Amino acid sequence: MTPAPDQQAQLRIGPNDILRFVLELFAIVSLGIWGFLAWPLPWNIVVGIGAPVLAILLWALFRSPRAVLHVDAYVKALVEVLVFGAAAFAWWDLGQPVVAVVFAVVATVSGVINGRREFS
Repeated sequence: MTPAPDQQAQLRIGPNDILRFVLELFAIVSLGIWGFLAWPLPWNIVVGIGAPVLAILLWALFRSPRAVLHVDAYVKALVEVLVFGAAAFAWWDLGQPVVAVVFAVVATVSGVINGRREFS
């Protein structure tokens, strides 16, 4: 089943969309790594599984293209900052400030580009 012509125009995927998908995956994996490495037993299991699940839940509810809850762009941006900021903090806490800063800068630039597109 193919989408209608008007829906095909909305399904255009650009380079920033691909980058944002990679950033989302990296953030989720980062939160899992942080949970398993930064916490002692048994909390590492709880946080290692819980942090990525919470990030996925927030993203699915508010930020994904087919979000369950439709909110304005400011709430979407807040959720994005929370998830990506938590991932950057996770790398900083693991003693990897270069990874944290590079991830934060790339995520910020990608978010600004996406935000400008949403508001136009």
